[in-house]
Amino acid sequence: MTTTGPRLEEITPRNLDAALGIRVRPDQEHAVAPVVKSLAEAYVHPGHAWPRLIVDGDRPVGFLMACLGIDWFEDGSAFRSGLWRLNIAAGEQGKGYGRFAVEAVAAELRRRGSEELYVTWHPGPDGPEGFYLGLGFRPNGETSGGQTVGVLELT
Repeated sequence: MTTTGPRLEEITPRNLDAALGIRVRPDQEHAVAPVVKSLAEAYVHPGHAWPRLIVDGDRPVGFLMACLGIDWFEDGSAFRSGLWRLNIAAGEQGKGYGRFAVEAVAAELRRRGSEELYVTWHPGPDGPEGFYLGLGFRPNGETSGGQTVGVLELT
């Protein structure tokens, strides 16, 4: 069966190296952790991390990791779900894969009963704020680790 367009694949031994090979542009490396760190975090947050490889045809084009009901402030005051990481390969940016990733996470969260999708982004002119605002996220006035917190209503 041939599938057209991007799809998500669970990270497995078969595609682990492809996931680890995803690299953003050098000027973006300060704004998003590498895939290897995300997979390590997924390992220590079982049941809360949802890592996926973004594939188009046979080509790995990106990586995403959602957080599912994670303790956002580590004090038990806010359990949230959202987009934890988004790494689109340097040569694949601007082709709609980021939008696909956000929409895929939104669909998964809706399926699980969530009404909001959270994300954080590196502020400043070299950050992805315009991308997230263009998808309908709105800053909620919070920061997390120096990053802007945004929320997208899923209802």
